[in-house]
Formats: sequence, structure tokens, C-alpha cells
Amino acid sequence: MQIMVLNCGSSSLKYSVLALPGEREIARGEAQRVGPRTAEPARIVHRGAGAERTVFADMPDHATAFDRIVQVLDEDDVASSDVIAHRIVHGGKHFAGSVEVDSGVERALSDLNDLAPIHNPPAVALVGACRSRHPEVPQVLVFDTSYHNTIPDAARTYALPETLRVEHGLRKYGFHGISHQYVVGEAAAVLRRPPSDFNAVSCHLGSGGASLCAVKGGRSVDSTMGYTPLQGLVMSTRCGDLDPAVTLQMLARQEGDAEAVERTLNRTSGVLGLSGASADIRDVIAGASDGLSGLTAQAYLWRLRKYLGSYLTLVAPAHAVVFTDTIGETVPAVRAAACGGLEGFGVELDPVANAGPGPLPADVAASGSRVRVLVVATNEELAIARDAFRLLTSSTSTAVEGAWS
Repeated sequence: MQIMVLNCGSSSLKYSVLALPGEREIARGEAQRVGPRTAEPARIVHRGAGAERTVFADMPDHATAFDRIVQVLDEDDVASSDVIAHRIVHGGKHFAGSVEVDSGVERALSDLNDLAPIHNPPAVALVGACRSRHPEVPQVLVFDTSYHNTIPDAARTYALPETLRVEHGLRKYGFHGISHQYVVGEAAAVLRRPPSDFNAVSCHLGSGGASLCAVKGGRSVDSTMGYTPLQGLVMSTRCGDLDPAVTLQMLARQEGDAEAVERTLNRTSGVLGLSGASADIRDVIAGASDGLSGLTAQAYLWRLRKYLGSYLTLVAPAHAVVFTDTIGETVPAVRAAACGGLEGFGVELDPVANAGPGPLPADVAASGSRVRVLVVATNEELAIARDAFRLLTSSTSTAVEGAWS
């Protein structure tokens, strides 16, 4: 079965074409600068047939980006896919696991846009566009929230009146579940432990969003993100944890304009709001004379270390701390600062291994460290394809060979 995976960002569209069950990658790439025109032209960076090429194309929306990607795949003689699988950030209370798309699913999906305003709306629009263009192709939705359905009630419940909690679904959902589940599985394999006997803290530190996941027996038992992806760590443009009274004060100052407050909390806060210069912690570290000792970096690391320490206690005895995604995989200074001073939890880094971990996955802990520190490359697209394959081969749903041309 050939599966095309679409991972929709606010201004990007990652894609991967994989053949399962052998998990052979046929092609992958990313449509960049999707949406309004920017200083640099929109482009597709495509990797296939052992080579990489860049295709410049006007892509005012994600549906157009999808069309251009299909054209690029056709030019590379990549056969039409049997299934389209989408990453959806928020499944809300409607979706506890992956589902095949039909009209009812699409209607329920559209009700969730407000819960993840940066990511869900373009992804939902893309699902509709794909159904319109290729109605004969089965489509599967894989949710970032699904892995966190095992978070116990005591951890997922907000101290609010029942009418709000139950009728309006106000509870912790957790996000980055696709990535957390994938790297936890990879880390357990590295340490030769069955997932059901693996305790870890998974640190998904992206250049945009970031979250920690407490894992006990291979299952998520807590996440730093909550009802929306806004809660938790200091992120590129999201504030993370905040006293609710601050939001009330902002609403009052904005004369009740909830959209303006949402934009501030989601799009102009975090590293960008603290630094006033860049949303990327790598720029802050590299560009500031005080490096990691500056306020922006220290605020970023304080929140990270606070949650890492508390989660190590929660999952004790921990077998590993796992770092993944852009910052987690490529910035040794952040890993070192996050783990520094955690010797009491059994965490000790090898500074040489951490500085140059080599091919991933890699163990960068000191030889005597009781808790291993692993750097694992995430692969959300493969995880999504695996889930779609499982769903379609274990149910009455059947993929149509060569469904579009």
C-alpha cells in the first residue's frame, strides 16, 4: 500500500510518500511559504530518486500547495498513492483515535478549529480540498491528541465547575503525541526494553512548538500542553504557562477583543516576545553576547528544567530522557543546560558525546548515568503512515490500488 502523508503547518506543507508494510520511503519534501506573498518566493523542496531539487511555485493556500506537490510527484514518475493520511493537531472530545474520513467526520472536524487556531484550520481546509479533488481516495486522520488519552483523570482535569468541564470539554488534551509516541518506541528499542516496561520523559523541542511528555509503562501520563497547545513550555511565539488573571487583564485592556488576545498569546509571545528580535531560541543563543545567561534563554530553560525535574519524579524509576525535534536534536547547549544539575535524579551527560552525538539515535549520557539521555530523530510522517496502514488493514475499510492519476 502506498500512502501519501500530509503534515500541514500554518505556512508549510510537509509530505512523504511511503510504501507499507515495508516502510520504504519513495519521496518526501516540503512546500514552504504557503499563503500570502513573502520577501522570498514560495517553493517546494523535493527529495526523491536520490536527489533534491527546488521548485518555485505560487501557493496562496494549502490546497494549491497540494496540487503543486502532486505535479512534482508526477514529474518524478511517482505512482499515484492509494491513501492520503493527514496529521491533525487537535481531536477534541470527538476523536479518541485515528479515523477514516467521511462527511460526518469532516463536519465534526470543522468544529475544532478554535482549539488549535494556528494548525487545525489549514489542515481541515486541506482535508476538504483533497476529498474534493480525489473523492475516490481513502483519507485517514491521525491526531496529535490520541497518544495522550491515557493521561489519568487526576492529571487531565481542571479545577473548574462540572458544567464547564463536562459540557464544554474543558480538560487537558496534550499534543505532539505522534512524535512523542514514535520517539518513545525508538528509545525503548535502543535500550532493549519492551515499551510496556519503559519509563521516560520525552522532550519534543521544536523551533516552533515544544512540549514534554511523562511516559510510564510506554503510556502518556502527563503532558505540558493542555486544552490547547498554548500551555506549558516557553515556545517560539507561544507564552506557555500563564496566570489566568493575566489573560483577564489583557481582555480588559483590549475591550473584550478575544481574537486580539489570542493573537498575542499564540503569535507574538514566547521567545519572540521576550527577545523582541527572533522567535528562534537558536538565534537568541547565537546572537546574544550573554548566550544562555540572557533573560530570554534563562526563561526558556527555567520552564524546561522545572517540568523535566517534576516529570522525572512522576515516572520514577526513569529509564531515559529523550530529546527530539529541531532544538532537541541539534542544539547540544540546550540539552546540556536542561540536564545540568539533575544528577540527583540520576541524569548525567557526557559532554563530549553530547557535543557531537553522531548518527541518531544516540546515547549522550555519561557511562555511569543511571538514567540514559537519548537523542532520537522524530519521524511523524512514518508514524502517521503506520497508523493509517493499521487502521485500513484491520478494519472493513479497503484502499483502492492506484486511486488517483
